[in-house]
Amino acid sequence: MGMSSGAEIGVLKLISMDEMYELIDKITAEIPLPILKGLNGGIILMPGCKLHPKSVNSDLYIMGEYSYQSHGLGRIIYIYYGSIERLYGYASNDTIERVVREVIYHELTHHLENQAGDRSLEVEDAVNLRRYLNRHGL
Repeated sequence: MGMSSGAEIGVLKLISMDEMYELIDKITAEIPLPILKGLNGGIILMPGCKLHPKSVNSDLYIMGEYSYQSHGLGRIIYIYYGSIERLYGYASNDTIERVVREVIYHELTHHLENQAGDRSLEVEDAVNLRRYLNRHGL
């Protein structure tokens, strides 16, 4: 799950939802098709913010999320426009592109690991969450 702490919170919208769709399409077009294999639900842009359930002081946002439901929607990557806007609203378009690319690659790594039965990135995410909680005295 692509997460970031709210140290860079902004409120100015520098990239629209339509521009974000275009950016996601551009990044996805650069990815070799075998990596996208099995991502039957595709990459979906969600308009809202998503706070991590363990967020302290509402400062840990989920920017992207990989979802696998064997008896449901299948394999999907969600990108949370509102979270990216909240964290990087004042950033340049180049920075936003870099962040969105990192989020997509992160979630694609979850996708590939899920297909391979590997949970390394899930473990790394859990370690990062533990560090975040430790910084907040939890």
